[in-house]
This record gives sequence, structure tokens and C-alpha cells, in this order.
Amino acid sequence: MSKLVTGADGLMRCGWVASAPDFVRYHDDEWGFPIDNDQRLFEKICLEGFQSGLSWRTILSKRENFRAGFAGFDFNVVANFGAQDVARLMADAGIIRHRGKIEAAINNAARAVEMVEREGSLARFFWQYEPQTPPEPQTASTCPESVALSKELKKRGWKFVGPTTAFAFMQAMGLVNDHAIGCHCRALADTQRKSFERP
Repeated sequence: MSKLVTGADGLMRCGWVASAPDFVRYHDDEWGFPIDNDQRLFEKICLEGFQSGLSWRTILSKRENFRAGFAGFDFNVVANFGAQDVARLMADAGIIRHRGKIEAAINNAARAVEMVEREGSLARFFWQYEPQTPPEPQTASTCPESVALSKELKKRGWKFVGPTTAFAFMQAMGLVNDHAIGCHCRALADTQRKSFERP
């Protein structure tokens, strides 16, 4: 796929936007801009786990259903989900009904609670892995920092957090600006990253 595509508004965007109409708003308003909100960080790492083996379009189209099913990804609530919640989620046709991924999200919520107690916030932990020398835009699916992040998360008991998942999370949450060179959002993301106060 081309690294750039011209939109109906004449703006250049990352080529993957052409894959689905609903990608434009996600790309322009969310992807690659720095986030320090713990709930949004938790949501994203969970959804990246659910995406494993699937397309992001599938996950994005079901995101509101995921939010409804997982209490808005409030990890303090999700950490207390039990067998009835697993059964409820397995019966929810609006999400990805994969028992392993559902149970992983609940497990990860408990690990997130532990992380906040230990680190102060999820943001403080995750932003430690911001690449100081990021790969060239749109050229990598992992980087040394995503490998290290994945390893540390697994060590702490998190699941469905491999290096590729970790890198996709880092791209989306602005830990790395992976907007293509020439994409109109690249400069916007750079501006936000420069003014962003690291946790």
C-alpha cells in the first residue's frame, strides 16, 4: 500500500487510511497523538490484544460495543469481573468472542491496578518506553523499546502483549510519531509531542 493517499479534502494522509472510510476520523483525531490518560491507555492495549490475528477495521467498528461490555475500560471495575462477566461477554455478538482474549483483558485490568499502585499511573510506566531514536516512519512493526515493553509487561503477568502489539500501541498512543512523511497529521503530532508533558 502507498505510504500516502490524497483525501477528498485534498489533504495527504497515511496510505492505510484508504482501507476503510471510518479510518479517516480515527487517523486525523486520534492515531499518533500523545495520550497520558490511564483509561484510554488501558483501552488501547486491550483492543490491540483483541486485534491479534484480525484487522483494526474490525476492532474499530466494534469499539463502542467493547466499551459497553468492558465498563468503559475502567480497569478498576474490569479487574473485578468474574465468571458471569466472561459468560456475558462470550454471548455478546457485538465484540470479538474469544475466551482467551476476554480473560486476558480481565487479567490485564488486575495487573493495571497493580501497576498504578506500584508506578503511580499507567502513563508513567508506558512513557518510559518512548523511543529516543524511533524507526523511520511506516517501516517497522517492532522496535527495541516495544520488545522491552512487551517483555516487562509479560514479566508482570500481562497477556496478549507481544512486541508487535506493543509497537501498535505505541504508534496509536503517540509514544512514536509513525505518520508517514508528507502526511498532514505528522506535523500536528510533532507539535503535540513537543508540548506534551511526559508523566
